[in-house]
Amino acid sequence: MAILIAGIVVFFVVHLFSAVRSRAPDRDLRQKLGVGPYMGIYSLISLVGFGMIAYGYGAARPATILYTPPSWGAHVNLVLMLPALILLVAAQLPTGHMKKAVRHPMLVGVKIWAVGHLLANGDLASLILFLCFLAYAVFDRIMVKRRGDFGPGPDATTSVGADIAAVLIGSAVYVGFVLWLHEWLIGVPVIA
Repeated sequence: MAILIAGIVVFFVVHLFSAVRSRAPDRDLRQKLGVGPYMGIYSLISLVGFGMIAYGYGAARPATILYTPPSWGAHVNLVLMLPALILLVAAQLPTGHMKKAVRHPMLVGVKIWAVGHLLANGDLASLILFLCFLAYAVFDRIMVKRRGDFGPGPDATTSVGADIAAVLIGSAVYVGFVLWLHEWLIGVPVIA
């Protein structure tokens, strides 16, 4: 459990810093370091934290059961993961109609992912992990709204191709996770 918690701390320290950092040109660390070096350091720390989370989550099992998820929770989670993954992909692509409508697809996708997994898992490690991601996504949404970042503007050019790519890539990732990636990365098969 200690590695899981340490990974969560490492992962979210950089994400929380990014959410609250000053955007003023004279105080913005991203501007001072340059976008490339800043994103490189940010990505490296995030990957280390994510690796610790994945390893720590596996090492924390079996964890204390805090609640018994509803019998339908795993099925709902399976359904929710498709739009969650499509939104996570859409966040990385040029603006499509989906990205424009949702505004912050990464945060919405993370919220869907976390809620779905809370419906399917009732152990302590899962509760810590998924509640942290859910809390961060809610917090970051508040912060982007506070700083006036409302996503792509109404006049932003949209691409249907970006929407199609998000659906195709997100669906392919979903199938990969259902068939083998989840078991390979997390150690738990989606379909027993």
